[in-house]
Amino acid sequence: MACFFRRSIAAQLSRIFGQDEAFFLPLVCAVPVSKRQPTPDFRLTVSSLVKSGVLPPDGDLPAQTACLARQLKGDGVVEEVIPTRGVINFRINKLLLAEKLLTSVHAEPQGFGMQSEILQRLRRGRVLVEYSSPNIAKKFHAGHLRSTIIGNFIANLKEALGNDVIRVNYLGDWGMQFGLLGAGFQRLGSQEKLRENALQHLFEVYVQVNREAEQDESVRLAAAEFFRRLEQHDQQALLLWQQFREISVKEYRRVYERLGIHFNHYSGESFHQSKIQDVLTSLQTQGLLKTTEKGTGVVDLSEAGDMSSYCTVLRSDGTSLYITRDIAAAVDRKEMFSFDEMIYVTDKSQSGHFWQLFLILRMLGHSWAERCVHVPFGLVQGMSTRSGDVVFLEDVLDEARNRMLQNMHQTRTSKELSDPALTAEQIGISALIVQDFKGPLISDYKFNWDQVLQAQGDTGVFLQYTHARLCSLLRTQASVSHTHFDPCHLQDIRSLSTLQHLLRYDEVLLQSALELQPRYLVNFLITLCHLVSSAHRDLSVKGSALSVAQARLHLFSCTCSVLASGMRLLGITPVQKM
Repeated sequence: MACFFRRSIAAQLSRIFGQDEAFFLPLVCAVPVSKRQPTPDFRLTVSSLVKSGVLPPDGDLPAQTACLARQLKGDGVVEEVIPTRGVINFRINKLLLAEKLLTSVHAEPQGFGMQSEILQRLRRGRVLVEYSSPNIAKKFHAGHLRSTIIGNFIANLKEALGNDVIRVNYLGDWGMQFGLLGAGFQRLGSQEKLRENALQHLFEVYVQVNREAEQDESVRLAAAEFFRRLEQHDQQALLLWQQFREISVKEYRRVYERLGIHFNHYSGESFHQSKIQDVLTSLQTQGLLKTTEKGTGVVDLSEAGDMSSYCTVLRSDGTSLYITRDIAAAVDRKEMFSFDEMIYVTDKSQSGHFWQLFLILRMLGHSWAERCVHVPFGLVQGMSTRSGDVVFLEDVLDEARNRMLQNMHQTRTSKELSDPALTAEQIGISALIVQDFKGPLISDYKFNWDQVLQAQGDTGVFLQYTHARLCSLLRTQASVSHTHFDPCHLQDIRSLSTLQHLLRYDEVLLQSALELQPRYLVNFLITLCHLVSSAHRDLSVKGSALSVAQARLHLFSCTCSVLASGMRLLGITPVQKM
């Protein structure tokens, strides 16, 4: 694995500079594979030695590079040391590369790279990830897809790297909108329609009462009164609200099952009502809660204390706001779960909200707020079905499945499948995930079905197709044992390029974990698929000498394992046939 080779280079640097070996490990990086020319395996930027204080900052960089290169020696692991402008490249023994790397993958097919020494500097502990968080009494909107799949990826990655992860779905189950819905349902609702198509009926009631409230003050007053009754735990109001919540969660679980996503806790704004008064008391006791002329409760966030920036935490009628409930939820969660880190995954329009939330928590003396993180994401533009604009997530999932099923029927190479619709759904979901994860999360992007479902482009379909082809090869060659292999048969350019790329896996995991961005892993897997597809095309197994077939099968088997492991981190279920 990469650590073996990094340690060999780091050992030489340790001898030269008198520093511990571990100090140099993060500075030695695997080199991305080039299509145009043979690539060195590892590199060390001399500027990184300057930044870390090992070399003097006022030295001549080319001279420092040349001097250090002369001190680094080739050995049984490092075959060549190549200095360039401010960079020292290393070519390693390719027989050792094949032997060490594939043996490591074979020993831990699902855990390859996870125990790398460069990942040991990551903080580990209990991580709470809040994601998805749809509003109850509404069908699952397509706009919640990004939060759901991004949060799932972050939770998967944190868990794979040794953290105790708590997955929380913080439902929008409180607030003035439930005053509107409650008051509206009492006038317009039907228990019979609720039994027939619950969320559709609630959605229709909400749309109608919301339209009425824009024109009719009495409707707004009735909504405010219903919400006030909720906050005062009126039995009748709570029973109706509880019915809405149970219906919603049941429906959401069904959609999450389609996506292959689970939660440890279904929480919600309502869960932390008992803590709201404690929060307000703390704010008041510490002199942070001020009352405006309008009777609202606010917290002054300005540095100068001149109210140039403030946050409203209490309405004039004494009811709470979203920010108040989020403060209470954060404090409550810390007491309940004793987390070491808490991550919120929401769209970028809420960045200001989380800036206020974390600041108020720190003002209250909660130092752990420094370990609260907001992961913002942009908007998806143009997501629609053939029938028109999409409102609900299930429409998107159905569209992805149906389009993929049609593509599979038109492809002559498609295999006989026991459940074509399920396979089409899994591939369709993988296409949605990869399309979403290819760029920076903060960016908006335009959605295009034809691009998303391409089999030959850099898509989720391509990942699944490559995985299925490798699985097919391993099935058809199951009679050939490849537990033991001769690395001398993996010295061609196709094999070596694939092996060199696998060297980067732990670095990709590190970068993904530090930035909480999936694009690094997506791009790594797409490149891996291109490389192994070329190898599969050029390196025949059938008809080759037994020792050659064994080595190539070992390479394809290990690559398939890493591909499947990376796909699962992204939240994709790898298919065996397609």
